[in-house]
Amino acid sequence: MERLCKIRDIQRSVIAFEQQFEKQYGISLNEGMLLCSLTKHEQLTSGELGELLGLTASNMSKVIASVEKKELIERFICKEDKRQMRFSLTDAGRKLIESIHCGEVDTPALLESIISNHNF
Repeated sequence: MERLCKIRDIQRSVIAFEQQFEKQYGISLNEGMLLCSLTKHEQLTSGELGELLGLTASNMSKVIASVEKKELIERFICKEDKRQMRFSLTDAGRKLIESIHCGEVDTPALLESIISNHNF
């Protein structure tokens, strides 16, 4: 039972961090992770993004639609397989992700201790 309560506390801390992150940068944590993934890989498919972020295809589609609407990413038809779409950062997306400094976001103490203890 104690483990379950600790997991609940971690979840609450992540939610609190995400709320502060969204308030400061105007994007959700999943949107930020998508942009971050595209800084490390020039172009990715929705399946590749979903795998990197640990999201279902349905949730990944929602995140992609949201960042596309904000004009932070753009889609291209895959050259190797015309049935697939690839996504990359726009200039606005690149500028936003470069401006993000998570250390400036209020991080709940529990998350801060987890991050500090695991050298993130």
